[in-house]
Amino acid sequence: MASHQPSDAPRWGGPWVALAAVLAGSAALRIPGLENGLPYATLLNPDEQSIVPRAWQMVHGGGPDPHWFDYPTLVLYLFAPFQAWQDRPSILTARIIVLVLALGAVAASWWLGRRAYGTVAGVVAAAAVAVETTHVLYSHMAVTDVPLTLGVAASLALMVAGRLELAGLAVGLAAGAKYPGVFLLAPLVVAGWRKWGRLAVAGLLAAAAFLATSPYILVHPGQAAHEAFRVQRLAREGWLGFEHDHIALIAFPARLWSGLGPALLVAAVGLGVALWKRTRADLILVVFVIVYFIDLLTLRAHFDRYVLPLVPPLGALAGRPRALAPVTLVLLVVPLTWSVRKDVDLVRTDTRVVAHDWIEEHLPPGSRIAADSSTAPLAGFDVVPLALPGPGRAFDPNRNVARLRREGIRYALVTGAIEDRVLAARDHYPREARFYDQLRAREKRLYYVSAGHGLSGPWVALYRI
Repeated sequence: MASHQPSDAPRWGGPWVALAAVLAGSAALRIPGLENGLPYATLLNPDEQSIVPRAWQMVHGGGPDPHWFDYPTLVLYLFAPFQAWQDRPSILTARIIVLVLALGAVAASWWLGRRAYGTVAGVVAAAAVAVETTHVLYSHMAVTDVPLTLGVAASLALMVAGRLELAGLAVGLAAGAKYPGVFLLAPLVVAGWRKWGRLAVAGLLAAAAFLATSPYILVHPGQAAHEAFRVQRLAREGWLGFEHDHIALIAFPARLWSGLGPALLVAAVGLGVALWKRTRADLILVVFVIVYFIDLLTLRAHFDRYVLPLVPPLGALAGRPRALAPVTLVLLVVPLTWSVRKDVDLVRTDTRVVAHDWIEEHLPPGSRIAADSSTAPLAGFDVVPLALPGPGRAFDPNRNVARLRREGIRYALVTGAIEDRVLAARDHYPREARFYDQLRAREKRLYYVSAGHGLSGPWVALYRI
């Protein structure tokens, strides 16, 4: 007699194999380039220098109070135990933790899509997060954006599954990773509509989870409020490089396009279907997308990382039109190729590292150097940092060649990461632009390096004043 497998074997085997394949591909995209810019913590993302050393200090005599609230402290607490055996802050160790969380975001997106619209949608959602260019890039960085994305995907999946209390915990953890996780309260209300008792418990659990992972907000409430709102205010005032950008209504869809490519059009179709059908899962996802996007419209700093929380729900919505799933998966090849190209750049040596090594070899130790931000730190030199320009920021008087000369500063280290953006917004930063013009026109350029020939990163120049 012929034997038969259980009837659910094909149904369960396929999805798990697909998830494993997507996770393997996700790891393959995210492992190359993890050491980009190291050992310097200011090159790939300057926020790493704000976060990782504080986590290291916690387990090296500083204690659990961060005395710093630009971000909540969950990510600091995740990093801290793995810094205990390091003799100095280890950016690479923290990046590996973020890589693991990034894979968790892919798995949580699979779960979200599957619970919302079925297995096919789960595969599409996981694949979308796996190849989304911005998510791949930030999976290489020890910052808070990927942990928030994981929190969003897991929270929405729990809401769709009807696990309100666990969803409340997940909302609190997401907000503990980064303050905008608070917008998950909107879909939580939708998920718990008319289940007021359970919704109240979920809300209390969200608050408890947030405060448990950022307890010193209660100890320093004034400082925490000031620093948290200062970060939000800076985003709303703008940032260097966005002075002539499109309005947020255009800029942020463009950021989504640069991450998802034409698959974003399918997600838009799925969003339209969800608005038409309005099932419970539809309403949960749509409410989060709308509420979060409305907040984005208030920002003048249009960083690509700000759209990352939208990627899991949009990935699930892209899987909603089941008949389009094969087309969607083919379209995801586009962001896959973009991510591979970024990986190629990440494995190359950064121009700022090369410039750092040249300076150490050719300049006398102790030389006084005025240096743009986003350059490699120069140990053994007397470095005068040039403050980053930006909307509403005071002019840095050190951006004056005559002043630097009077102060005995004989070198200026500048980079296209700052100068190109300043010159592109010359009407906003006339004095800063004049400083760079003076360097180019009147001072001797000792060294210059730019991307190409195995190098990546912005151009870097050293002037003798």
